[in-house]
Amino acid sequence: MDAKERLMQIVEDKQNEFIKASDQIWHTPETRFAVEKSVQPYYDVLEKEGFEIKKGIADMDYSFEATWGKGKPVIGMLAEYDALGNLSQVAGATEHQPIVAGDNGHGCGHNVLGTAALAGAVAIKTLMEEEQLSGTIKLFGCPAEESGYGKAFMARDGIFSDLDIALANHPMDSMSGWGSSSLAVLQCYYQFTGIPAHAAAAPEMGRSALDAAELMNIGVQFLREHIIDSARIHYAFIDAGGESANVVQPSAKLYYFIRAPHVDQAKAIFARVDKIAEGAALMTETKLTKEFDAGCSDFIANKPLTRAIDRNLDIVGPLKLTKEELAFEKKLSETVSDASKQNLYHRAKHSFPDWTEEQIKAEADSGIALHKLPLEFSDETAGSTDVGDVSQVVPTAQFTNGFEPQGTSPHSWQWVSNGISSVAHKGLLLGGKVFALTAYDALANPQLVEDAKEDFAAHFGNKLFESPIPAEVKPR
Repeated sequence: MDAKERLMQIVEDKQNEFIKASDQIWHTPETRFAVEKSVQPYYDVLEKEGFEIKKGIADMDYSFEATWGKGKPVIGMLAEYDALGNLSQVAGATEHQPIVAGDNGHGCGHNVLGTAALAGAVAIKTLMEEEQLSGTIKLFGCPAEESGYGKAFMARDGIFSDLDIALANHPMDSMSGWGSSSLAVLQCYYQFTGIPAHAAAAPEMGRSALDAAELMNIGVQFLREHIIDSARIHYAFIDAGGESANVVQPSAKLYYFIRAPHVDQAKAIFARVDKIAEGAALMTETKLTKEFDAGCSDFIANKPLTRAIDRNLDIVGPLKLTKEELAFEKKLSETVSDASKQNLYHRAKHSFPDWTEEQIKAEADSGIALHKLPLEFSDETAGSTDVGDVSQVVPTAQFTNGFEPQGTSPHSWQWVSNGISSVAHKGLLLGGKVFALTAYDALANPQLVEDAKEDFAAHFGNKLFESPIPAEVKPR
């Protein structure tokens, strides 16, 4: 049995503790930074396995840095465990069926995401003990990926600076090395404070905060014509003043997201949005209070590391499912729109140009990814991830773990339903093996680490990391 076969066997041998941790996290879904119950299964496993755990790093109560070993290379693995609001869902149901309406749920698969990294860290540590290999393994517990961006605060505070490489993964309805970038994002609250008055008897005495908020929104709508096509601006009303229409509203609050392919582009747009807010306050004679919330950088895939991950996906995958498991995934997949189903067809046709029409349709209709997608490096961007900040500090690679039903999207009830299924458990073990095998590549082949560092230097040169989060802003 060679080293990689041994690593895969270790993951299988210890699978019960990883699956138990994942399921426990699924059953206690917590959001953003308030993940006290969700982090405990990590402590239980890591303490048992002999890792040294530093808790509460980067001003986050439920973050951690778990370390085993010494010397080079220093390999980091990234774990997440936060859930999402309003995504309560009965496990194993093939229709939308909340357990408790409005409650939290793991609609982005972070219960599996994080425990896959845990499995990889434990497996490579076990092999290093057996073979007396030098090197350092670090598992990072990262709260609040969902719009809180725990890793961005950690990167700002230098938590990842001693790493040689970092590895990550994310559940998805496809499987591949992650070669595309992501959008940088900045998030800010805009609070307007005015003067209340009777809207009919003395409107001239009032100063409307609601007017200011609406004028800000109108100004931003006009701004959209004058920003790059790939940028995105979203907003929500946090406070629209009140329910009485006959009052000049004294308060209003907006929450804005500004996204762009690169941090500097997002900052430039953000500065213009700020000016629009200031203008709205000036026009209405209201007071503006800005409160920066969070932000994260764009993700830069390290090519040598991503290719190594992709090769290990070929070794480990694809998932081997029973007829019953395939039938369950297909039922979940059938709940998506016709447009989503059509997109699956086009994805298969693009990814496998030599396939017959029958093969393409079979893949698109299978309910779950049966084949790994070819690795493609691309500047195409979609959402945002705080792995981006890690990637701008240290060579970083990640992969998509394709155990979710095809055509479904993150932040959906279908993903919550799938979260503690036997398919999710198999995805967890697959992910853990890919983490472990890629870490072994870095230990056994120093040239891979050097190549990763050269690729990183070619992209960033002498540019120092500049966090999108101001120094005075704390996680909340």
